[in-house]
Amino acid sequence: MARPACGQEVLEQAQLLLSKARNLDELRTLQSVVLPLANGMSTLETAKAIGRSPRWVTSVRNEFIRNAGVLKRVAKKSRNRAHMTNDEEQAFLAPFFETARCSGVLVVAVVHNALEQHLRRKVALASAYNLLHRHGWRKLAPYKRHVLADIQAQEDWKKNSPAILRTSKKSGTGPASSS
Repeated sequence: MARPACGQEVLEQAQLLLSKARNLDELRTLQSVVLPLANGMSTLETAKAIGRSPRWVTSVRNEFIRNAGVLKRVAKKSRNRAHMTNDEEQAFLAPFFETARCSGVLVVAVVHNALEQHLRRKVALASAYNLLHRHGWRKLAPYKRHVLADIQAQEDWKKNSPAILRTSKKSGTGPASSS
């Protein structure tokens, strides 16, 4: 026979918090405490009832009991891959943003190298882009043509270019068509 569930001292606190659960994880955590203690359910039965594995049920219930009935609030998971806190990131990026305001250009390679030095390890270039994206910067796409390009001069060159270049492109022979 399985041993009885421990944690009677936190049952009342868990039942009180059960009605105030803010999300599904908190609800399941509290159910993993209340169901075995109040209803005499086994770990397997509790896991089936709340849709989690028996191992998860046991570890979460034991953590709740260890914390003396205090529900550990889990932060949003939008920063689960971030290397620094939001405030640390803002402090790290402040000098780069200041120079970018003056010059109008933010060089990602410089930010990436500084990030690697700050963290004292190699990080992917995508980490630098993600860091900038979290703080409102984005990769700008280049223009389809150069800003200072002279379209009229390009058209004149196309019309007055040597005949050998024009015929080689049409016929598929010559240096332009080699692969």
